[in-house]
Amino acid sequence: MWSKPRVMGVVNVTPDSFSDGGRYAHVESAVEHGLRLVAEGADILDIGGESTRPGAEPVDAAEELTRVIPVIMGLRQAWDGPISIDTLKPTVARAAIGVGATIWNDVSALRGEMAVQSALELNCDVILMHMQGEPRTMQDSPVYDDVVAEVTAWLKGRADEALAAGIRREKISLDPGIGFGKTLEHNLALLRGLDRIAGLGFPVVLGVSRKRSIQAIDPTAVSPDDRLGGSLALALYGADKGAAVLRVHDVRETVQALKVREALGPGATSCA
Repeated sequence: MWSKPRVMGVVNVTPDSFSDGGRYAHVESAVEHGLRLVAEGADILDIGGESTRPGAEPVDAAEELTRVIPVIMGLRQAWDGPISIDTLKPTVARAAIGVGATIWNDVSALRGEMAVQSALELNCDVILMHMQGEPRTMQDSPVYDDVVAEVTAWLKGRADEALAAGIRREKISLDPGIGFGKTLEHNLALLRGLDRIAGLGFPVVLGVSRKRSIQAIDPTAVSPDDRLGGSLALALYGADKGAAVLRVHDVRETVQALKVREALGPGATSCA
């Protein structure tokens, strides 16, 4: 496979995100950050008001709305590109789409009450992500017999349910959920087998930016800010394996890496 994925820039409006918690917790700083990511080459902005890092505590809908709605409104006033709302809650998705978001990025893959029906009514694009367990406990003891086969089948099942409900095929993307209820070995196996998920016929969204798997490979990468090299390596490998969208914190560097990859042409990086 050889294509240039789109880059999704992350804007976390949370005090406790694993990577940049609190850095963009105010509306003005979050909007400024989002527009900076656009200037650096982001094709999509992903706005999140509730951390889904391992061990994260839930946030109620009212607080989440207070965090994300003004940011989406501020971005929409200055930019007309795709905006994704990263939320588990249909109520938050409805409000976000109502003020200009166009994509619902749901780490629970529309398993919440009325989630599928809400996505159908909103007529928005949806990203269905695999997660074993829930954020507070997902990394306690994840177990699979064959992680690639199981995640692929699970995502196909979620996509089939969305299709059966009336959500159009072109509205659906899939995310294997790297780091969401998976060990390092599970994550690496999923990356090696990403082409099998892409073979389901839906765009694949891949989020590997700054994740703890990089620290597991390189113990010196204690801080998320120290994981740029690993993030780029994983992103390029994922692109070779068929990822259509790369969800990243470091937009400029990812865009540059993709440009160099494209200039080199097919075979520039290994996807063995």
